[in-house]
Amino acid sequence: MKKLVQRLLFGIGILSLGITFTGCHASHSQTDSQKTISRQTEPQAGPTETETSSTLSLIDASGMTLESRIHTSDGYTRTKEADGSLAEFLRNYAMEPDQSPVLLYDGSKKRNQKAHVAVFDLPLEHEDLQQCADSAIRVYAEYFWSTKQYDRIAFHFTNGFDAQYTKWADGYRIRVNGNNVSWIKSAQPDTSYDSLKDYLRIVFSYAGTASMDTEAQPIPLSDLQVGDVFLKGGNPGHVVMVVDLCENADGKKAFLLAQGYMPAQQFHVLKNPAHEDDPWYYEDEVTYPFHTPEYTFQKGSLKRLNYGITHTAPE
Repeated sequence: MKKLVQRLLFGIGILSLGITFTGCHASHSQTDSQKTISRQTEPQAGPTETETSSTLSLIDASGMTLESRIHTSDGYTRTKEADGSLAEFLRNYAMEPDQSPVLLYDGSKKRNQKAHVAVFDLPLEHEDLQQCADSAIRVYAEYFWSTKQYDRIAFHFTNGFDAQYTKWADGYRIRVNGNNVSWIKSAQPDTSYDSLKDYLRIVFSYAGTASMDTEAQPIPLSDLQVGDVFLKGGNPGHVVMVVDLCENADGKKAFLLAQGYMPAQQFHVLKNPAHEDDPWYYEDEVTYPFHTPEYTFQKGSLKRLNYGITHTAPE
């Protein structure tokens, strides 16, 4: 709940520089907090032997990237994606060993270990910062940074402030005074990974599903691309990201979803509750309300984030 306290301070005029608070949603209602407590009190359990054996046909325990870990089902092949694209970045992203639990920011295990089939080796800050929206933000930021598309790293705070990484990299730092946010030149230019992490910790403190929703537009399922999200912005809210895509000979798509959540936790590939032996979500099966293991989305929640993302190789 640190992030809730931080949001409240943000609205009443507290001066802050180098914030270290947390966030999944822009703000958390009491109802959302109660949901979190309920999830945390569920019995802790990992995959059963039955679940493990039933997924062997699609899960390759020896695979250490998303693409090599999770196979497509019969009749489907992964979509062709350009070199340097976000899809290629995610397909080749390192995964934790098969059957790894989802860990929280403090190293403890998440209570519900039945919702995922794989865990990304995506960096996770040691404070309760990197929650649901923040995990999606981190994926985009890591991709843009790794491909040196620094000008594409820009995320809005809940009050509308545009936190541009290029300003940060030039040595400017963000000062928050109540609801007023400004840049202060106080550091040397730096595009190192450590500098990126410091920048992201500020973004995680002041961005969430509400601000993310202002940077997204609804799309039809037929137009689905890797990096698109199912998004409910606000109070409470949640987001899950499309991290891979395949299709059959008729052009029908299937996709994998991944999420972070609260408390801050590792980014993980979700099971499909409709058929837990197969984590792919199939276009013909998508109806609303749309159910994922820990959240249900309503019609209109499928959206594309306007982060300057390109699905072609960067110049």
